[in-house]
Amino acid sequence: MNHIELFSGCGGLSLGLEESGFELTMANELSPMAAESFAYNFFQEDLESLADSGKQPEKTIWLNSNHAELKPRLRENPFTFPSFDEVGTSSFPTNIKDLKGKLVVGSIIEFNRRLDADKELVKQLKTAFGSERGLDLVSGGPPCQSFSMAGLRKLDCDKNTLPWEFAKFVEHTQPKIAMLENVTGILRAFKDDEGKSFHAWYEVAKVFASIGYVPLCLHINARLAGIAQNRPRFIMIAVRLDHYKAIADELEVNDANIQLFSPSLKFYDLVQKSGSELPFGHLDCFDATKPSHRHLFEESFLSDLVNGDTVTVREALDDLKKTHPSTPSKFIRTLNATFKRLPKRPKLMNHDYRNNGEVVQRRFRLYQILQTIGEPWVTKAVFSILKGDATELNDHAWAVCREYEYLQIDNKLRAFNSKQEFIEYLHAHPTKKQTQKALAANAPAPAALSIPDDACHYDKHELRVLTVREMARIQSFPDNFVFRSKVTTGGHYRKFEVPQYTQVGNAVPPLLGLKLGNCISKLL
Repeated sequence: MNHIELFSGCGGLSLGLEESGFELTMANELSPMAAESFAYNFFQEDLESLADSGKQPEKTIWLNSNHAELKPRLRENPFTFPSFDEVGTSSFPTNIKDLKGKLVVGSIIEFNRRLDADKELVKQLKTAFGSERGLDLVSGGPPCQSFSMAGLRKLDCDKNTLPWEFAKFVEHTQPKIAMLENVTGILRAFKDDEGKSFHAWYEVAKVFASIGYVPLCLHINARLAGIAQNRPRFIMIAVRLDHYKAIADELEVNDANIQLFSPSLKFYDLVQKSGSELPFGHLDCFDATKPSHRHLFEESFLSDLVNGDTVTVREALDDLKKTHPSTPSKFIRTLNATFKRLPKRPKLMNHDYRNNGEVVQRRFRLYQILQTIGEPWVTKAVFSILKGDATELNDHAWAVCREYEYLQIDNKLRAFNSKQEFIEYLHAHPTKKQTQKALAANAPAPAALSIPDDACHYDKHELRVLTVREMARIQSFPDNFVFRSKVTTGGHYRKFEVPQYTQVGNAVPPLLGLKLGNCISKLL
């Protein structure tokens, strides 16, 4: 099987798909920083070393750039890339066949413009560079939150156009299956400029039905697939109509498969008649977290998405601790044995501890205690003082908090003898942050983990934020996968830089990619 990966990021989905039997036909990514990690792991191309020696990569191609040299390209703001046909420096091959197996750095909007102008490029991608199979899969995760089919032509927001650009690429290349991944927020209704509600996922499904694909929409959670994170995701698997008809008899042997695809087929027919005018309410989104839908996943080609064991943060991270590390868990041993294509590394990479000051460490210990207590009313009472909204703590909250040992000024762990002493301690450690909390050792991690400030460690001897490697473990990246470019960023650079922490946070967990690949392979 073969696939093209759009919005590839550092390569989490590609790694999983490869392990499930897919060969990379081509990949596309906007960010040079994320591309650096993709190139390092999939092509063994060290772009930084090549740049330092004045050389150019062979498998990483720029659609167009403001720079001829590689070094400035690696820090180039991708939103300033020249159009593909403007004056710049492109490394796009003259012989289109040389594009096979490569990563193209550049905007999907500009890549589609090139497809519009180059019939040979369309032909090569559509046939997966001459494969008898043709192209099997196009996958990726375009931002969709502000997208509506009705507002398709609006140019005031690039994000409005990206799902359409994804669909446009699919229309050009005609894979048997297209798979779109996105945050679960896409399932909530949004308001357009006129105050009208629209459902972005439904609008995206209409677009794919309008270009000849039967869209199956899913709400899943990575923890159900055996990943140490409570990470809900929207997945759309769109099957080209003629391919669906070719495999329908095999699918419909199973009642669950019929129940999954029947609404999609009716929806497809309605879109052919009504197009963008079709109102909301004619397509189901099947939810793996709902008991009423769960059996459809368990009894269908989607079973791999819900058959994983629950994996805790402790199982994912405990062997990486500074103090008293455990031996790697069965989960970690299996994870590192699963992704066989990565080369062995001489040492563990991306595991540099970040420095946290004494005040921050004491605050982290407080977060750990609040996580252990697990009572929202206690957390609210404590944070009211930390944020300066209150000066007193009620006796009920104090009765709970007094049972724990806090990190004191002398760096020792001790309980407080009086409520007033505890209140003074809280006043001495103010914070405006409301989202940061400690991880719970015996549960999967929360969904929001993309910057160091999102969470601190669960162990009282590890009063620190997580390393890139620990974040990657939670996301199910094997230890041999190396993240490149800057570790983190800040200020106005956040608008366009994609450092290591963000690469991890934005990625599809590789184990989830593997499970999705297993599901799609059944449709192929």
